[in-house]
Amino acid sequence: MMTTTPPVAWPNRFRTLGPSFYTELPPQALPEPHWVATSAACAAELGLPPDWADDTALQVFSGGATWPGMQTLASVYSGHQFGVWAGQLGDGRALWLGEIDTANGPMELQLKGSGMTPYSRMGDGRAVLRSSIREFLCSEAMHALGVPTTRALCVTGSALPVRREEIETAAVCTRVSPSFIRFGHFEHFCHHGLPQELRQLADFVIERYYPACADAPQPYVALLEQVTRRTAALMADWQAVGFCHGVMNTDNMSILGLTIDYGPFGFLDQFDPGHICNHSDNAGRYAWARQPNVGFWNLHALAQALMPLIGDSDQALATLEVYKAEFADALLSRWRAKLGLATAEDDDRALIDDLLRLMAGDRCDFTITFRRLAGYSPAAADSPVRDMFIDRAAFDAWALRYAARLEREGSIAAERALRMNRVNPMFVLRNHLAEVAIREAREGDFGEVQRLLKVLERPYDESDAATRERYAGFPPEWAQSIEVSCSS
Repeated sequence: MMTTTPPVAWPNRFRTLGPSFYTELPPQALPEPHWVATSAACAAELGLPPDWADDTALQVFSGGATWPGMQTLASVYSGHQFGVWAGQLGDGRALWLGEIDTANGPMELQLKGSGMTPYSRMGDGRAVLRSSIREFLCSEAMHALGVPTTRALCVTGSALPVRREEIETAAVCTRVSPSFIRFGHFEHFCHHGLPQELRQLADFVIERYYPACADAPQPYVALLEQVTRRTAALMADWQAVGFCHGVMNTDNMSILGLTIDYGPFGFLDQFDPGHICNHSDNAGRYAWARQPNVGFWNLHALAQALMPLIGDSDQALATLEVYKAEFADALLSRWRAKLGLATAEDDDRALIDDLLRLMAGDRCDFTITFRRLAGYSPAAADSPVRDMFIDRAAFDAWALRYAARLEREGSIAAERALRMNRVNPMFVLRNHLAEVAIREAREGDFGEVQRLLKVLERPYDESDAATRERYAGFPPEWAQSIEVSCSS
């Protein structure tokens, strides 16, 4: 035990479910750990003091110690991976530390990369510096973009060698979330014929996260509906910012509708609806354009897991139908916002689809195109957004329709630009930006990780010219050779 600790009781409410849900075990310490990166914003939301990242915290968040009250555990779950039932899974390299009560409610802390657990399935239980930096940066970047997500408090590293495709060094990422419960937790107890534990888990989730469902005529149907709505909204968020998760297995789907488990993710550079960000995804199951349908498929898996509690398959299927309209409406709303449309017209969907079709045909950069569109003016013959398109005539024809649409709603250019710049980011975590930070970190220089984090925390700001040139420009040619896989 450490002799100092922040003023936290470290409850672990998940632990109250009982040993059927987890295994208690200590973390495995990183030898001679060092700080890699910290998130001041995440720490502030947790209520930690400004000087929280001391030597004691370094040991705790490297798996070398626990503060009084922490009772570390790894949870068991199951799931479908790439559409195939994978059987028992679980926290193979993660440990729950406990909770902090914050102004936004209890937040759980979890170490990722803290060593083997009973659920490691031949794995070493470790995470590497590369993947830990990527998860840390993207967790905080997505939060700044307004996309529901788990957070990341810090990354610690060590010279400990870890074998992936090559020998790398170990790291631990401390993740933060209201809950790490996944669809796969429910699947585990259903598929293993444990109805009492399944009900216990569902009641726990309802009591803690969906209390209004307890008063519904059929609480478990109400739970399924709420998770369906949140998942639909999350899928719309991903599509609108050009985010590809890369491994949307059911064990990577949050019961709270959060982005969870950042592995082979990527943000779109050149717009290709069929873009596959995961080098391990040979069939393209998790391509950008397929994510919404996969979200729906995963919800069917959750509904199947809840069937011992719901009983009526027709009612479960009817509840899932909410997804179709919820997702379609949410995505259309986000596309309208990205185009700066303040009103709704029946032809908006065609206007948006035609723009995306042009962008795909000319492989326009997704983020830059929408950001430049904010400055579009029918009065300017050579608007910068026009330069994004090879087929200028096709863009001009579309732009005439767009200008007419803006005129019909009495759009004021300056006000429209402000609205658009609040939803179309200047900065996203492109793979090449993460790669530069990772390469420097491997050489012992962690400054770029913190500099990049600072930029990603304010994704909608114009910032200064030097920052825009460095972090908001077109990706270099070498970026096309970057590959991320399930080991990333």
